[in-house]
Parts: sequence; structure tokens; C-alpha cells
Amino acid sequence: MLTLPPLSLYIHVPWCVRKCPYCDFNSHALKQPNALPAQDYVTALLADFQNELINVQGRVLQTIFIGGGTPSLLPPQSYQTLLTELNKRVPFADDIEITLEANPGTYEHGRFQSYFDAGINRLSLGVQSFQNEKLKALGRIHSAEEAIHAIESLKTTGFSNINIDLMHGLPNQSKEDAQYDLNTAIALNPAHISWYQLTIEPNTIFYTTPPILPVSETIWHIQEAGQNLLESNGYHQYEISAYSQTGRQAKHNINYWQFGDYLGIGAGAHGKWRCGSTGSFYRNWKTRMPKDYLSREKPFQAGIKTLTPAELPLEFMMNALRLYDGVPVTHYSEATGLPVSTIQSAWDLACNQGLMKPGTHLVPSERGRVFLNDLLELFA
Repeated sequence: MLTLPPLSLYIHVPWCVRKCPYCDFNSHALKQPNALPAQDYVTALLADFQNELINVQGRVLQTIFIGGGTPSLLPPQSYQTLLTELNKRVPFADDIEITLEANPGTYEHGRFQSYFDAGINRLSLGVQSFQNEKLKALGRIHSAEEAIHAIESLKTTGFSNINIDLMHGLPNQSKEDAQYDLNTAIALNPAHISWYQLTIEPNTIFYTTPPILPVSETIWHIQEAGQNLLESNGYHQYEISAYSQTGRQAKHNINYWQFGDYLGIGAGAHGKWRCGSTGSFYRNWKTRMPKDYLSREKPFQAGIKTLTPAELPLEFMMNALRLYDGVPVTHYSEATGLPVSTIQSAWDLACNQGLMKPGTHLVPSERGRVFLNDLLELFA
């Protein structure tokens, strides 16, 4: 029997108040705000998880991440029930990290106190910008003032592990605009800041009617100045778009990037795990449409795939090379069951091209981080 990696759980809540024009996640605007089928959805999630129990393989849950959509649309009692019932089926680690994504536009002080009381101990607020004109361009339903008030109020509810999501490369954004957003976030002293570039994805409103975005030179200056500002204020970059105070990294995401196992429940959720008896790797995904997911006549699982040994090098590198310090070379074999020789030629070529660093760690160079897609192609 193999020694299996840590196990995480991802829970997807597919509803939101309004679909943002840049969003390509599996999210669906509520036609009637009061028509959220919270109780039925929790029942479905638990039934979905019941089918996943075979893949737990005797482990405890190290982290849970509840994403969306806008998971904070569900009432606290839904999460009280869900987490209690999940814990009956699988033990939680004593120091489990349980994250809830939330929208400042749905923030209510008493409601978030109840989320904390239900067992959620990390909150990720989708702020995106602290400038109202930028929020309007992004289709957000909250104002900058509401976002600041939400974060300040959260600190009185018991939440100390707070992430602020910010975007850069926004329509008509200057370097000064981006610095303003970061300085505002830093002044609020969250444990973690996710700061990532707006990209135009297919099947979004921005794809069909693209906004005017900053030119690549401006984006480069924004990124360089922003990284320096975050580092000088104690937010250390440990992943492409993740910055944290010392010791406050997101445990759930680190498990992804270190090629740990995760189960996925909810409409459109994905999972990836290794079988301890055979050593095989699997991916599965759940049916996307909420009405289909809630239907008792259709299976939760929409598909499952066995990862072949030829696919594992790229699968591993797509995660590990996002980490700022990479991973030890020995972790490749431990995580995949493959010898380092299966990536040696690609690694040598990446080092020769200045995209990776030689040594005891699989780690991208500064050039490799900029041209990450080119780097990953070497391992395909």
C-alpha cells in the first residue's frame, strides 16, 4: 500500500447574484434571489460526497475550500449542517483550514459571525479593486466603501485568516491605480493577498466585447512595482499570484500545487486522487448545470479519467512550477511514482534556455515565470 498525499475537499456553489463579464467559472445568476435551493443543495452535496468516500482511503481532511459562484449566498445554517455531516463521514484534521469565498456585496456582519461559528475559519473576499470606476467596469455589485467596511467588520467576528482577492491589468488601469489598490489592501492587514492579472477567457462577455486593457509594457511595470510593494510590506510571494504574511499561506492551494489529492463535490467540481492499492491516478468531474446536479434522476459524476504515466510529468509541473520556490526534486518521484529520468531531458533543456534553475529543486527562473506556458510545453 502506497503512502498517500494529504487530502483536501473542494465544494462548489454555482450561484451568484450577477455573472461578471470576465468570469469563466461555472456560475449562474439567480433569476429570483429568494429562490436559492439551499437545503436541497446541501442534501445533494452530502449524497455526492457519500459516493466519494471510497477515495478517502483512510485519510483525514486537511483542508476544505468552498468556492463559486458566490458561496456566501448560502445561509450559515447550511454550512453548519454540511460541515457537521461531512465530519461524521470523514474526520477533520485538528488544524483543518476551512475557506469560504465571499462577495463584499453580500456581506452582513451577523451572517459572517454565524459562518465563523459554523466552523469556517478562513474567508476569501472577492474585492478585485478598491476604486469604484474599476469595479463598475468589472461588473461587480459592491462599492469600494462596502469592501473596506466588510474587511474591517470581519475582524470583529473572529476571522483572523482573511484573504483579499485583487486583480490588475484592468481596463484603463495605470501603475498608480494598481498601487492604490495594493496600498489599500495592505493597510487593512489581511493575512493573505491574491493578486492576479485580468485575462480574457472564452465564453465570457469580455471575450465577445473586449475592453481596452493596458499595453504589455504597462502591465509589466504594474507587476514589477506591485511585487516590490508587497514584499516590502511583509507579503511574501510563494506562488504566481499568491502573497502572504509569514506562515499564512493558503494550505488548500499549496496542496494542489504540491500534487496532493483533492475530492470535488458540487455542480461542475473536479477532483484528482491516487489509488493506494494500484498507484493509478484519476480525475473526475461533476455535472455542471445546477438543475441537473439537483436532479435525482441523473448521476453526480459526469466523467472520470485515468491519468497515464505519459501525462503525469506535465500534470505535476503545471502545479509545482507555480510555486515561487518550486519543490525538491525528490518530491517528483514521491508524488508521481515515476523516476526523475522521465523529466531529466526536459529539465536540462529548460535550464539551458534559462527557464529553470539547476540544483536540488524543480524551480522556474525569473524568465521561466514570465514565460511559464513555454516552459510547461517542454514537459508535454
